[in-house]
Amino acid sequence: MTTAHPLTAAQVDLTDLGVFERNEAWSRFDVLRREAPVHWNPEPAPNSGFWSLTRHEDIVAVDRDAETFTSTGYVNLEEVHDDDLAELRRSMLESDGVRHRALRKLLQRDFGGQTLKKYEEFLRGLTEATVDAALRRGEFDFVKEISADFPIQVLARMLDVPARDTGRLIAWGNRIIGNTDPDYADVLLGDAESDRYKHLPFRSPASLEVFEYGRELARQRRGGDGEDLVSRLVNRVPVDGEPLTATEFDNYFLLLVVAGNETTRHAISHSMLALLDNPDQLALLQAEPERIPVAVEEMLRWASPVYHFRRTATRDAELRGRHIKAGEKVVMWFASGNRDEDVFDDPYTFDVTRKPNDHVTFGKGSPHFCLGNNLARMEIRLMFETLLPRLRRIDRAGDVRRVRSNFVNGIKQFPVRVETT
Repeated sequence: MTTAHPLTAAQVDLTDLGVFERNEAWSRFDVLRREAPVHWNPEPAPNSGFWSLTRHEDIVAVDRDAETFTSTGYVNLEEVHDDDLAELRRSMLESDGVRHRALRKLLQRDFGGQTLKKYEEFLRGLTEATVDAALRRGEFDFVKEISADFPIQVLARMLDVPARDTGRLIAWGNRIIGNTDPDYADVLLGDAESDRYKHLPFRSPASLEVFEYGRELARQRRGGDGEDLVSRLVNRVPVDGEPLTATEFDNYFLLLVVAGNETTRHAISHSMLALLDNPDQLALLQAEPERIPVAVEEMLRWASPVYHFRRTATRDAELRGRHIKAGEKVVMWFASGNRDEDVFDDPYTFDVTRKPNDHVTFGKGSPHFCLGNNLARMEIRLMFETLLPRLRRIDRAGDVRRVRSNFVNGIKQFPVRVETT
């Protein structure tokens, strides 16, 4: 629930990680949407500041305009000015145009809705195994036992890696994405020591471990006929005819490990927390489980597991009367767009019957629309179709702790106590 906040737009600072850790960013977004929907946010050196977009309409417009607002300048707030470093760290997310389309199409069919339908019953079995193991405990950390466990089990099957490696995959994602959280990071992003790792994604030394793991899988599967994602990457040639470079493979594999784990995990955690805080909505889904596919869209809107993505202006542009100069950072706050009063009635009401639901959780009409959106939707749906009928009661058993980050909207601890049917 949003609350009134005395800050003016000029006082809002979206680089203050404590605001996000305390779950207080929503009132800041409200102020910006109302007073300054295109807002300049200064940053401490060596960064140079950025434009914040907080209204749904502007986010969609910028997301769709890759010619004016490019991803090649990087998609988080860190600035990488060295061209050699930029190429070492460039993934599909930081590409545009022909090469981006070629990299995307490498695995697009594997994440398509029709392909995933073939695996639905198999994935349902994985869901049941996760839920059964957690509910036997009676009291447990929902993040550890359910939200993190299920998506990583799915990813492990898609990569065709042993179940015993899932703990490492989870830890790598935490360490890389959580590079601003002292509970997760090997080296915090703002520390001087992070310069030693400026050639790595998210400046995280954990990236080296992911690279080594992926390279060994590639060595084993190159030239084979496997159908797992690693085999697809090493044995398919992109449609532009240019094989993946070693660096492109490293960064593509790392993106699969991180994106295939972190975002769905946090969406499931936020959704369960919302149902717990809105028992009427929980009761409705338990009584009418056929509503769950529609409810998934509200869960995605509500969770907004990625707060923002950044673009860089390729030329001077104007938005709502504000002059954006070529080279300046433009940040799309998807989480704010998902609470825009002009698009969503009562945006701070969690309504599992909300329809239509024009959320921007995966982007909107952009070449960068989330490749894994069908898989995420299926995982969330299967989880709640499996879990909710088993719950007679669920209560918090301790404090909910959030990731200290303005990039990922993550829950890292969510203790619950359950009674089963």
